[in-house]
Amino acid sequence: MGTHVIKMPDLGEGIAEVEVVAWRVQPGDAVVEDQVLADVMTDKATVEIPSPVHGTVVALGGKVGESLAVGAELIRLEVEGAGNAPSSAKQAAPAADEPADLPHGFVPEPARVAEAAASVAQAAPAVAPPAPPPSPPPRPASAPARAPAPAPALRAAGEKPLAAPAVRKRAWDLGIELQYIAGSGPAGRITHADLDAHVAGHRTGRGAGADTRYAELDGEEAVPVIGLRRKIAEKMQLAKRQIPHFTYVEEVDVTELEALRGQLNARYGEERGKLTLLPLLMRAVVLAVRKFPDVNARYDDQANIVTRYQAVHLGIATQTDAGLMVPVVRHAEARDPWASATEIARLADAARQGKAARDELSGSTITITSLGPLGGIVSTPVINHPEVAIVGVNRIVDRPVIRNGGMVARKLMNLSSSFDHRVIDGMVAAEFIQTVRGYLESPATLFVE
Repeated sequence: MGTHVIKMPDLGEGIAEVEVVAWRVQPGDAVVEDQVLADVMTDKATVEIPSPVHGTVVALGGKVGESLAVGAELIRLEVEGAGNAPSSAKQAAPAADEPADLPHGFVPEPARVAEAAASVAQAAPAVAPPAPPPSPPPRPASAPARAPAPAPALRAAGEKPLAAPAVRKRAWDLGIELQYIAGSGPAGRITHADLDAHVAGHRTGRGAGADTRYAELDGEEAVPVIGLRRKIAEKMQLAKRQIPHFTYVEEVDVTELEALRGQLNARYGEERGKLTLLPLLMRAVVLAVRKFPDVNARYDDQANIVTRYQAVHLGIATQTDAGLMVPVVRHAEARDPWASATEIARLADAARQGKAARDELSGSTITITSLGPLGGIVSTPVINHPEVAIVGVNRIVDRPVIRNGGMVARKLMNLSSSFDHRVIDGMVAAEFIQTVRGYLESPATLFVE
């Protein structure tokens, strides 16, 4: 038997180290070729590391949340044959009185620990096992086990709890709902003693009649910030530290846009798919940046260079179970709304399943973020560094509007957009958003070049 050491591969793009976000195997597990051993995260995406050989896991190269440099030992396997570690024969069976020659942080295989312990046990003199602890004395008959406190009595809807006026007034003063108090008096009548028991139970979280809805809670949980959540935190911190944000909010009347969207879906929905608002907004942004190229740009903080792009690589902020990700619709300028909708669906599905490739999560030149129906009235989105602008979408609401001297109902939506004030002046930002607004309020212009 030999030892095969799997080192952290070079994942390209100048990546020097990665973070271990999950181990798929543990010491003692048998693995086969191409089986995924670990998930690691670069600054852009999660990558699965497969095994190149068959073998048994001997040691892991670190804990979840730790960073490993490219070329560092990721995992150690016991394999048939010589393996690829020159000193594997020595390390395969360390003497019982010598520490195993393993790198710092490695965990020895449990089977080998058990084998070493067994050899020590054979060499040591036999020792009689310790006597079992004495049995506790029997509980006195006069102290029977206390029965659990009964659950609060919930009365049927409309059923009035029985209580004297003085009890009701005291319950009102204490802020106690009698509906949830179990009465100990005749016919279930609530007494002052029942109120006292309830108050004592509320303070301690125990006792008969305790209302668990208002019980005091003292638990806490420490959640390590690792993996994607750590990358999100680092990216947001960098963006807020490096970029002087300012946010511009504008109200948009999308009544005509929603009417057109409904007509397009009724006519083409079966064969081309249903359109949401997002693909139409993407088209408006694509057309607007042609007039304001400074908005579709990236700023190199170190070189102090702003790079404008003719191509529009639109980042679409997407919420996943792991956290916020920004898949990129490349060359949005070359896609009609249906092609954009198809690509959005594909990228969002890949991101939520954790299958998005690194190049699908990087390279955006401007980003759109939306919380859909939860979009609120106003937001202050954080720019996706190193971009210089992000367009935020708030929810659509029906509001009364004065038009031609009369009050009518219209569908209104706010755009809350943030800009890098080092690159974008306030007037340029306002003119850009007003241009987007013009396309959305006259939606036929989205299809006219």
